[in-house]
Amino acid sequence: MRHLLFGLIFIALAQTARAQQAPAPAPKLFTSAGDLTAMIAKAKSDRKPDQPNFAQPILQLAPYLVQLEYRVAGINAITSVHGRDAGMFFVVTGSGTIVTGGKLREKRRTNADNLSGWGIDGGARPKVGKCDFIIVPEGTPHWFGEIDGALVLMSLHLPHAAATR
Repeated sequence: MRHLLFGLIFIALAQTARAQQAPAPAPKLFTSAGDLTAMIAKAKSDRKPDQPNFAQPILQLAPYLVQLEYRVAGINAITSVHGRDAGMFFVVTGSGTIVTGGKLREKRRTNADNLSGWGIDGGARPKVGKCDFIIVPEGTPHWFGEIDGALVLMSLHLPHAAATR
């Protein structure tokens, strides 16, 4: 009887925990060019003056989320290192520099999988512009800077599984 009671309590707690978890976002499988233009205008108008990056979803199908990122010049943006995900970026409009590699300055753990900091010592510094693609491997410090006006990116974080042979 005691085992049955503990079993029922466990099931009830598990169902309560599952009910409290946020449901997966509804899939968004299409965004038109007109929608994207409106999103860029919204980012430009809604971004706070001290906000380095204004992000909003373009497409989503759990576990993937494609975001529009609107970044501006003159704001000290946080440097990131994603431990499990590679980052793929497409420059929609604008230009700037992406710094990748090197050593993260003033690093701090933001969660179990990610680090952030306030700059990178060393690393590659290619100039990026409209229609450029970038992949940043997991574990690689990266930062968009030296932005000319505004830099609008499409970003997607991709789990990078080890190659199997």
